[in-house]
Amino acid sequence: MNRFVRAPLQGITYTRWVHLLTPVLIVAVWMFIEPEAPWFPALIVAPFGLIPWVRVAEGLQAQFLLLPSGRAADAPLISTSPSARWGDRWRTVLWLEMRLVIAFLAMLPTVWLPAMAVELVQRSWGLPPGDDSLLATVLPALPPRWLCPFLVPVALVLLWLIVVLLGQLTTAIAGRLLGPSAAERMTQLEKRTEDLLERNRIARELHDSIGHALTVAVMQAGAARAAGDPAFTERALAAIEETGRAALEDLERVLLVLRESAQPPSQRPTLREADRLLESARSSGAEVDAELSGPLEKLPGPITREGYRILQEALTNVLRHCGPVPVRVRVEVGAGRLDLEVTNPLPEGRPQLMAGTGSGLRGMRERAALLGGKAESGPHEESWRVRVRLPLERIP
Repeated sequence: MNRFVRAPLQGITYTRWVHLLTPVLIVAVWMFIEPEAPWFPALIVAPFGLIPWVRVAEGLQAQFLLLPSGRAADAPLISTSPSARWGDRWRTVLWLEMRLVIAFLAMLPTVWLPAMAVELVQRSWGLPPGDDSLLATVLPALPPRWLCPFLVPVALVLLWLIVVLLGQLTTAIAGRLLGPSAAERMTQLEKRTEDLLERNRIARELHDSIGHALTVAVMQAGAARAAGDPAFTERALAAIEETGRAALEDLERVLLVLRESAQPPSQRPTLREADRLLESARSSGAEVDAELSGPLEKLPGPITREGYRILQEALTNVLRHCGPVPVRVRVEVGAGRLDLEVTNPLPEGRPQLMAGTGSGLRGMRERAALLGGKAESGPHEESWRVRVRLPLERIP
């Protein structure tokens, strides 16, 4: 009941009324041409429903005029895609026919009830009804003058109820006949899944990039304070500056993606830039023994980009939990796969520290799994080893 009480204060009531009355123009024009064949407009509009782009036009009208949320809904009730299958085209034909029928039902009360309200006002003032009076046509007997003022709001409330009910009926029918097909719903689901995966990827990149930069900065600052050597402090500050600048570039690129800016985001780092990570770890005091072999520049884009992030997180994990310790890095492009291995001494007496409590190791496993590979981490011969294997689809 509250829904009907609030209806006059809601804009959707009046936009639905406009949607109801739009086809009335076709019916009204035809009634002047040939009043003896009111069914003919339904015959004319039927073939238009077979045109794929008519479904787009009808869907846009329904979204803007029938739905409160319009086009902003994440899972729209009304489709705005052209008819791709004959089932969608026949549903559009049925929609056009139903829209004409509902418009005809809305036309009579929309015209008659306001006219009857005006006649009731005139009769309450003592004016005699005309020869074409609707009151005399519809009612078996004219109401007395004293009752007419009370019947005026009845006619208006009845008009309001008819408009609200027909608007809701039209919206329900539109959802069935203009709603997304099974294929369109699958496409929408895939798009939402891709969006969620993209957000998850962005979160991992922020974690890896910013976490690496902060870890290096903390290690450099601590080493510089402990060394007490102006030359070492200068080198540490330079390393912090370089690492911070790279992290800011990554952050700006991610923010551009989140803002959906028209400007294309900068290129994501790849394993060809692995030297930057290795130098950053060396500048933090770690002894990095690196061996990179194979055509890294020919790696497929997803492999080389995710490999860079995995290597970055592995080095960050070492610096965060073990400090400046010797690190052995092996990156090899072999036949059909990329092997990446990072090994470092375990913290004495506390090997569980390398497992960490954050999402770094989990993020490495997720990245590898998305590419059909595998990431392993754990103690190995008195050391901690991260080993990742990523299959290569093709290397030109």
